[in-house]
Amino acid sequence: MADDRNPLVALFGGAVALHGERVTISDPSRLKSDAMDRLVWAAVFGEGGERDAARWLLWELGQAEGVRPSSIARLYFARGRGECAGFTVPAINVRMMAYDTARAIFRAALARDAGAILLEIARSEIAYTDQRPAEYVAVMLGAALREGYRLPIFIQGDHCQVNAKKYQGNPKAEVDEVKKLIAEEIGAGFYNIDVDTSTLVDLAKPTLLEQQGLNYSHAAEVTHFIREREPEGISVSVGAEIGEVGHKNSTVAELRAFMQGYTEALRRYGALEGISKISVQTGTSHGGVVLPDGTIAKVKLDLDALASLSQAAREEYGMAGAVQHGASTLPQDAFGHFARLETAEIHLATNFQSIVFDHAALPADLRRRMYDWLDANAQSEKKDGDTPEQFYYKARKKAIGPFKREVWSLPAAARQAIAGELERTFGFLFDQLKIKGTAALVRRYVQTPYQAYHRLSRALVTAADDAEAGE
Repeated sequence: MADDRNPLVALFGGAVALHGERVTISDPSRLKSDAMDRLVWAAVFGEGGERDAARWLLWELGQAEGVRPSSIARLYFARGRGECAGFTVPAINVRMMAYDTARAIFRAALARDAGAILLEIARSEIAYTDQRPAEYVAVMLGAALREGYRLPIFIQGDHCQVNAKKYQGNPKAEVDEVKKLIAEEIGAGFYNIDVDTSTLVDLAKPTLLEQQGLNYSHAAEVTHFIREREPEGISVSVGAEIGEVGHKNSTVAELRAFMQGYTEALRRYGALEGISKISVQTGTSHGGVVLPDGTIAKVKLDLDALASLSQAAREEYGMAGAVQHGASTLPQDAFGHFARLETAEIHLATNFQSIVFDHAALPADLRRRMYDWLDANAQSEKKDGDTPEQFYYKARKKAIGPFKREVWSLPAAARQAIAGELERTFGFLFDQLKIKGTAALVRRYVQTPYQAYHRLSRALVTAADDAEAGE
């Protein structure tokens, strides 16, 4: 890789220099130039050694500038102790036009001195967006450096989810698949992991503790797996889930049953740090419910349940609070409730994808070809009675990966127009969620040690091999 690094370092015109396995930066302003654009492109689309060298360089530039993948756990546990309050952390699933989207996020954050932001990707999204963890981390780092954002960044594995149907066929194999993904994510720099075994909750069982049994036991098992693999000096922020999104609303009694079982199960592995937050269901669904005309049905959020669950999570278990999923398609007037109710975190995804697909700057011919591809390759997404509008709305995420390079290659004016709308949307959400000024909290609670990328890469391979072997 050493030979491949030299032309990439040269992109910055002498402002970046190699010193063995580290870099020095004599002029940080050069990182905010189109040289960074070319470096990120190489990290995504480069071939052979160039791609790996670009990812190495982005990691080391981030380490040098303090833009280090980090865990939000210390901030979350501080919130559980009552040391900070009054805001809700947005967890943003960056699916489409990832570099431009992430740059828009960081611009909106810088304008508000905001630092409590999670950038995430779910198990299912990794496949259909064609973004493996190492690529995702490289792009997020590049976007932060390009915009002059100089804080730790929180990258999250969203919905590291056990597939209930596959679990029924082979429980160990399915849990091992989730572990394998988590090992890859931690190795790449994902230090925030949402463990989702809520798919295994069995509401037919007679007691809440029994209903949550498989959920809490596997959540504890995976927490132990994470603790064995987290880098020295970093405690990964682990989240769990008590109610599958789109299904029955959660209750405080279910939270208590889960935590009773989880705490006891985790204790069997030793004195390990547990979860920092708990995901709940209060009436939303991923992507919203699309109506025949393609619009989204109104959602009735159970705000009282959300407030009660957040309060119980903090006061009884020392966590940051409850996490709300499926929030991006809510009406604009709903977002002001979350910070007021002390919701710890909300997950936002589909609306940003919709902004890109529906934007006038996206060429009509490209959109038509993406929809034609869906007609030929995504019919499994179509239900009986679906209108074309419903089908395309639900299925179009599957076209992100196949058309990724073409969307990244749009003319600068088109990408800037789309990113401008995204930035305005992020700014609105950040204001509603009250994260202005949270950069100070990040500086106070989050300290991340230097990590060399070559050590990280070896750890990634070893961890994935261990998971494959079922260790």
